[in-house]
Amino acid sequence: MLRRLHHDQPATFAFTPDNLAWAKAQITKYPEGRQASAIIPLLWRAQEQEGWLSRPAIEYVADMLGMAYIRALEVATFYFMFQLSPVGSVAHVQICGTTSCMICGAEDLISICQDKIAPKAHQLSADGKFSWEEVECLGACANAPMAQIGKDYYEDLTAERLTEILDALAAGEVPVPGPQNGRFAAEPLAGLSSLKEFNSGHTQFNASAQAAVNLRDTVKRIDGSEVPLLAPWGRQSGQDILEKPQTDSPVLSKGHSADATGIDKREAPVTPKTPPASSEPVVAEGRKPQSLSAPRDGTPDDLKMIKGVGPRLEQLLHRMGFYHFDQIAAWSGDEIAWVDQNLQGFKGRVSRDDWVDQARILVSGGKTEFASRVKKGDVY
Repeated sequence: MLRRLHHDQPATFAFTPDNLAWAKAQITKYPEGRQASAIIPLLWRAQEQEGWLSRPAIEYVADMLGMAYIRALEVATFYFMFQLSPVGSVAHVQICGTTSCMICGAEDLISICQDKIAPKAHQLSADGKFSWEEVECLGACANAPMAQIGKDYYEDLTAERLTEILDALAAGEVPVPGPQNGRFAAEPLAGLSSLKEFNSGHTQFNASAQAAVNLRDTVKRIDGSEVPLLAPWGRQSGQDILEKPQTDSPVLSKGHSADATGIDKREAPVTPKTPPASSEPVVAEGRKPQSLSAPRDGTPDDLKMIKGVGPRLEQLLHRMGFYHFDQIAAWSGDEIAWVDQNLQGFKGRVSRDDWVDQARILVSGGKTEFASRVKKGDVY
């Protein structure tokens, strides 16, 4: 497919201050002379800010990375993740039209887009809220037919269900992504015959859909007016660059009142400031467990023996006053909820990886399979 820049281009482009700080932090991830490796995340951030990639945006990113304009244009025009013309202000719908989806009804989904959005791909709807296109395989063949709307997959679609989703988005609602026919993930339609414990009730939805619900980021763009979702970090002039924590926000669900960006307005999200290392976390949900000002006898337990705790999380736990296995083992349900909400950038990790159960085993002198691997040096 021939991909060209849009005929109507803005005069200029510049990152917002927050997005500029994010972009500079991304560049520090790469060694000197290799800054061009940041081209894809920076182009993506430019698209998030504006909704699509204009020529001034592509050239702006190229200048930041010291690249020839043609090299940046090559990347932008090659990858279908980059939109080269304006897209709907609420959502851009990408219908998978490759074999599995085509066989299972993708053409019916395309017809819905033509009827409800615009007759041709890449045209804006009359109200400017939606646009659509047909794309190549999106890799969800077991859940065909499917569409990517914004950042997330809506799978196991029917023409009727896609119509409902578009109507809900137009009304300011944010339908939960993932399978739309009741499946948890990509298990057989008749139900599981093995691996029945794969979810174990840890989450209401599969990992991708649950992340979208937790982050409420399905169709919302990162335009620089809110805290960026990701927190990449690096070193620059000897200083750690750590972005602001993710804004806490209510859960997405079908039927919630939301604005055109997909943000549920029943609770007004607050943009927190980056806390210093010694400050209290910004979210207070549940009950804070008892903490320590320093490890006992000056020696903390190796919390990395708990599956799900890496070096960064261990440092965060230390700043929160948690140094020992017995502290974690004693957490109640309310205390787990508090810690889960306050692990900035790692929310939900306590429950997801069963930290308390692991800590109880380690406190009692037992061994977990993960801790044994750590001791053998199999985990880094």
